[in-house]
Amino acid sequence: MKFSLLLALVAAFLVASCSEEPPPPPARHRAANYPTRTEQYPPQQQPFNPNGPVEPTGAPPVQTTAAPPPPAAPPTKVAKGDYPYGIPVPGKPHLVESPYSPGKYIDVEGFPPGTEVKDPYTDKIFLVP
Repeated sequence: MKFSLLLALVAAFLVASCSEEPPPPPARHRAANYPTRTEQYPPQQQPFNPNGPVEPTGAPPVQTTAAPPPPAAPPTKVAKGDYPYGIPVPGKPHLVESPYSPGKYIDVEGFPPGTEVKDPYTDKIFLVP
């Protein structure tokens, strides 16, 4: 009895496997849909300018209120004793040699001794001797 049950079961599988079923439809592959470039080369990168305008990078711009720039530090006042004196030119009473640019003579006629004078070659201050 066990053998006949086993034989009937095998025959049922054999008959079921021989029945014709339609083959599965062939799988259709879609073509890749990559974006096409209209330009041949990417745009040339510009050098970095920290003071230049900011370009958007694709994200929506964020509205921010610009804080005013910090106030510039006031120029430091240099004491009169910190400036060097001009070097008098022998034989020429109104000419001095600049302590910042040797060999360059500056006319200081009309300036009293101890007056601060700007060297026209270096834009630095020196004192009239």
